[in-house]
Amino acid sequence: MFKLPDLPYPSDALAPVLSDVQMRTHHDKHHAKYVETLNTLLAAAGEKPATLEEVVKSSTKKVFNNSAQAWNHGFFWECMTPQPSQPSGDLAAAIDKAFGGLDGFKTKFVDEGVNHFASGWAWLIARGPNLEIISTHDAATAITEAGVTPLLVCDVWEHAYYLDHKQDRKGFLEQWFDKLVNWRFVEAQYAAANGSGKAYTFPAPDWK
Repeated sequence: MFKLPDLPYPSDALAPVLSDVQMRTHHDKHHAKYVETLNTLLAAAGEKPATLEEVVKSSTKKVFNNSAQAWNHGFFWECMTPQPSQPSGDLAAAIDKAFGGLDGFKTKFVDEGVNHFASGWAWLIARGPNLEIISTHDAATAITEAGVTPLLVCDVWEHAYYLDHKQDRKGFLEQWFDKLVNWRFVEAQYAAANGSGKAYTFPAPDWK
């Protein structure tokens, strides 16, 4: 079965942007439920897939919704760190080229998330060396699009931030961008998009 991945940091490490209660609710309840439901659906169908990515890319309806949400959340946790830095190297150069610098990128990324209607995800993706900002609705995920490597995502479902920020999605996104983005992870994803290293994959299942 697929297992809920541990957070890469203590649940209180991202406070005050994301509190301990917010993170434990989001990870231990919301994310856990997607993984649990997916395992139930796969067991009922007698399926034992090798990777979660395989499930996401080949499934529809309930299996897709739960597998994609399991994957998106796993990726989201990696996109954050309690020790933020700044983008550097090839990624920084690509951000400069695409958005005119980090401030320009922040403005467009926050706008994408704020103006996304209802539930979904705000993404930075790479098509080879080229960067784009997109958003996806509900469980939809960037990994289903050919030639795309996700670099960064922020969860803009209300359950991701409501306990701490209520309806202030913009305030949440601005603080999240300034204080929590794991640029080292984003750089590794960008390198993988251009043939150096491996991109993020969800932990492999254990079918014993």
